Amino acid sequence: MEYQNNDIFRDDIYQQLARIGKIVGHPKRIELLEILCQGERPVDSLAATTGLQMTTASAHLQVMRQARLVETRRDGTRIYYRVAGVEVCQFVKALSDLGRARLAEIEQILREIEIGSHSTELVSRQELLGRVKRGDTVVIDVRPSEEYQAGHIPGALSLPLELLEARLDEIEPSQDVVAYCRGPLCLLAPQAVAILRKRGINAQRLEEGMPEWRHAGLPVAVGIQPGSI
Repeated sequence: MEYQNNDIFRDDIYQQLARIGKIVGHPKRIELLEILCQGERPVDSLAATTGLQMTTASAHLQVMRQARLVETRRDGTRIYYRVAGVEVCQFVKALSDLGRARLAEIEQILREIEIGSHSTELVSRQELLGRVKRGDTVVIDVRPSEEYQAGHIPGALSLPLELLEARLDEIEPSQDVVAYCRGPLCLLAPQAVAILRKRGINAQRLEEGMPEWRHAGLPVAVGIQPGSI
């Protein structure tokens, strides 16, 4: 009888874990989690960023809330979502790392992007810290402004990818630039590097993104005004 009870308990545990598996079984839910790891966002903003209809985005978020991966708060008529804890973002990063390690298709996609943008040089966190302290590098955050305001590398300029070409005059052509975005699988920074290099600017990208920077315990600034490292 004891063994039978253990079997039931074991099945119950795996049943609970399967609730999380249901989340990562849909690509848009993974994308939503990645965005929420950048900071809290309202439903309408999440829908616009992911290209989903409001009702569809809300449905996905409700499933994620039922799995207790996200939480909500209400501000007037708007509902804001956030990740339920740092473990959620650690899980998203682990999923990303596993995908890169085991799925050759992901690395192939990333290689094609690198070749297209000529962005083969990556900058580590420690290297970036040293370069910024020397004052020979400009750091640009090419995520949407909402994500920048929720947390960014101190001293970084907010130049969302869709506005980058229109605001290139804010970057001195002689300056070295390092762009960063949401993480190693984010495509915003490689695209930004391609735009900058076409204009003759020496640009590279950070090998990781804002969540990894934050989890490493490095300084993070919030709001619209950049600080300094």
